[in-house]
Amino acid sequence: MVGKFSAGILLFRRSSGDVEVLIGHMGGPFWAHKDAGAWSIPKGEYEPEDESPEDAAAREFTEELGLPVPEGERVPLGEVRYGSGKSTKNLTVWAVEADLDPAEVVPGTFDMEWPPKSGRTATFPEIDRAAWFDLRTAHEKLGNGQRPYLDRLAQHLS
Repeated sequence: MVGKFSAGILLFRRSSGDVEVLIGHMGGPFWAHKDAGAWSIPKGEYEPEDESPEDAAAREFTEELGLPVPEGERVPLGEVRYGSGKSTKNLTVWAVEADLDPAEVVPGTFDMEWPPKSGRTATFPEIDRAAWFDLRTAHEKLGNGQRPYLDRLAQHLS
């Protein structure tokens, strides 16, 4: 396979008969004033020769949210390939039924030159907030490449 490899954990809970998922709003200046398509499943890149996708998913969940993956069965939702050319991503996700208080999230950070070409480095959160959404709302907030996981989760639960 060509491209980068990412793995993530999609938490879900059942609330008043509805299914809700926990997703994070991407941090940094590019996403600050965006909402639709600016949210993500807690995930990140890994090197397949160095780490298994499931181990990477758990590590990235902890790095992005500052919390361990809650206990629970990890339901494989498979792989989705999205993007094109050098920006192709191969994303593998597991769903875990668990509750988590978004107020407890302590996001990891990343550094980047900001403003561009300024020579200054700024630190930004990986995600600037996390929240629970029903599947329809989450579908609007996630980027196109991650939306199939919501359908796969719904299919698994039906």
